[in-house]
Amino acid sequence: MPKDDRPTVYSSSSGGDTSKKKKNIPLSPSLAPEKHLVYLHRESKGRGGATVTLVKELHLNEKDLKKLATALKQACGAGGTIKDGVIEIQGDHREKIADVLGKLGYKSRIAGG
Repeated sequence: MPKDDRPTVYSSSSGGDTSKKKKNIPLSPSLAPEKHLVYLHRESKGRGGATVTLVKELHLNEKDLKKLATALKQACGAGGTIKDGVIEIQGDHREKIADVLGKLGYKSRIAGG
């Protein structure tokens, strides 16, 4: 392959690694909290017996999802993450999360046993 056909991966003149620059992708609009029906699940399967609370059916863009996950983690005093649009909070905090979501204007249902 001739040198001119290969893309520049690193260049000190442009300020570093050019392959990892983020593109300006517009965020899709989020639905209003009143239009959501959020399901709260408790799950421990595949987690070595550790229980997590799953917050499903959120139709939010990435920025709003992160903001909500941070608020829920702080309210529960627990860690958590976001995977495939589902917020996972460590521990069984379904009642507390339902209260917080209700105060924020979301409708929620506790699902599972």
